[in-house]
Amino acid sequence: MREGHEGTGPGAITPDGCAVELYSRLPVGDEPDVISAAVPAGAHILELGSGVGRVTHALLERGFTVTAVDESAEMLERVRGARTICASIETLDLGETFDVVMLASFLVHSGDADVRRGLLRACARHVADGGCVLIQREGADYHTDLPRERVDPSGFTVRMVSSEPVGEGVHSVRAEYAFPDAVWTQTFRARPLTEEQFEEALAEAGLRVDRYLTEDGIWVRAVRGRAA
Repeated sequence: MREGHEGTGPGAITPDGCAVELYSRLPVGDEPDVISAAVPAGAHILELGSGVGRVTHALLERGFTVTAVDESAEMLERVRGARTICASIETLDLGETFDVVMLASFLVHSGDADVRRGLLRACARHVADGGCVLIQREGADYHTDLPRERVDPSGFTVRMVSSEPVGEGVHSVRAEYAFPDAVWTQTFRARPLTEEQFEEALAEAGLRVDRYLTEDGIWVRAVRGRAA
């Protein structure tokens, strides 16, 4: 288990505290709509941190080709219909490029700045000329107004229990997912980034914001090059 990361609940737990069975139950949200509106039809997408394929499967249904990368073999066993690669994202070098590289699940907010740099460099390394990188950021209130909870229409409850500073701009975050028959928790480290800090991190990897795709700024389309 990575330092500062922990998961509890039934089934396999990945090194960053994610429960495979939990993620197999979570429904897909508006991610496929946001992605589809931002990239060409039929694009080949490199999905970094695909997990069990929650978003992967929805993208395949929309006609995209997906290469799914995750460090957890247990997660990738749940992916159907996509090429899968079990590897660390930070050091990934496939020797090929893609129309779209996707880094979702707030991975850009890794508590380890070196890991974040590695993630963004992997994005830049694998995006084709004229292609784009889609990144999911935390919302502005992600670490505030806690605890809070949301009841999903499908019948489970998500609780953001706490977010406590642990030094050097990093927070220890605890989340809980309560289903009628099981409860999972996940504790992980995250680094809040202002818009300016986020764009500086992109620039360090040779990327720049093309546009923010959602009004809340959570989804971003980035391209190679420096900001004008």
